[in-house]
Amino acid sequence: MDSELLQALREGGHISGEELGRRLNVTRTAIWKRINRLRGLGYEITSSPRRGYSFMSAPDLLLSEEIEPGLRTKIFGRPIIFYSELSSTQDTAKELARKGAKEGTVVIAENQTQGKGRKGREWSSASGQGIQISVILRPRLRPSQSIQIPLVAGVAMAQAIIEVTPLKPRIKWPNDLMIGGKKVGGILTEMNAEIDRIDYVVLGVGLNVNTPQSLFPKEIRRIATSLAEELGGPVSRVRLVQSFLTEFEGLYEEFTTSGFQTIRERWKAMSDTIGAWVELSDMGEGKMKGRVLDMDMEGALLLEKEDQSIERILAGDISLRESSVVTQKELTS
Repeated sequence: MDSELLQALREGGHISGEELGRRLNVTRTAIWKRINRLRGLGYEITSSPRRGYSFMSAPDLLLSEEIEPGLRTKIFGRPIIFYSELSSTQDTAKELARKGAKEGTVVIAENQTQGKGRKGREWSSASGQGIQISVILRPRLRPSQSIQIPLVAGVAMAQAIIEVTPLKPRIKWPNDLMIGGKKVGGILTEMNAEIDRIDYVVLGVGLNVNTPQSLFPKEIRRIATSLAEELGGPVSRVRLVQSFLTEFEGLYEEFTTSGFQTIRERWKAMSDTIGAWVELSDMGEGKMKGRVLDMDMEGALLLEKEDQSIERILAGDISLRESSVVTQKELTS
């Protein structure tokens, strides 16, 4: 009912509790209680004994009441579960998934006290400045195909940034979103599966949206940025979440029904990894250097090492070295 109530209030002017109750088919007392709840969330709604209620402003929070009205999805974000603070959206979403939460359930937090990155690393996020979101997925895929899910999500988030801002994000394999050579976001997947089927996947996205450079830890300021820093002004987090969930739902449906091929081509077009000289680490065998020739249909990188042998890379951390664009002739030779 909150979304319908806000929609009526946002039509402008004053509206009486009696009229709101008539429209929503509830009592004036129920309207009063919902108005007070919205005020508690940070909505500014004035009231006058003779003129009724008037909507003044909305809080800068990723509330379902703000996201759902502009959400163009059938499954993703239906529902959205909002927290002002929790330890980790990933941990909360995994617990909900274990209890049977349906596909598309979204967990959003304004602040995480123990945010997660890949391989258990901490994801630092300032309260009210970024996006911390986890989506429960229940794909009918083989567990081996789960490596492709964060690649699909990376394309979705890059497309969402392009839709909402004039920025041109790039994707660094396997899960980093980059702008101007600096990291602006990351993607994490955690899976529960049996040998031949996936029970659930929880996909987490962290994005620095309006975070000022001064709030980044000193040790990462050289390599991290936010959309607002690159754009020179604030960006609507609500619009980004709406766009991401819409883009991701469409690509996820395409991926689960038609395969990875066309999404792979979109990923490659946005990638700053294909054709680059890189150094891979955290592979259990020390570091490896070479040039990335391509990404195969399973989401693995094809790396031409310094001895000209080809290595297929399924996991690892990449740092870009002196970049070199691979020509079409080199790719096909």
